[in-house]
Amino acid sequence: MIVTYAPRFLRQLKKLEPRLKAEAKERIVLFKENPYNPTFRIHKLHGELSECWAFWINYRYRIIFEYQAGGINFLKVDDHDGYKNK
Repeated sequence: MIVTYAPRFLRQLKKLEPRLKAEAKERIVLFKENPYNPTFRIHKLHGELSECWAFWINYRYRIIFEYQAGGINFLKVDDHDGYKNK
């Protein structure tokens, strides 16, 4: 599987607090190994992001991505609280 990273995703990942950044990186590695693991709780998004999917880093944060021919493109790190207020 080919994985690409949007510039926005890389900027957001870089700004995370160290513990959360480490947790996100660990989840990305695990996702690359087996994206079908049920612990990721992958789900299709709605509204403006209806073409996107997401999986959880932890209870509050998720990674939004899109499927592309032959791979996945990570788009952004999203805060669940910000999502609820949209």
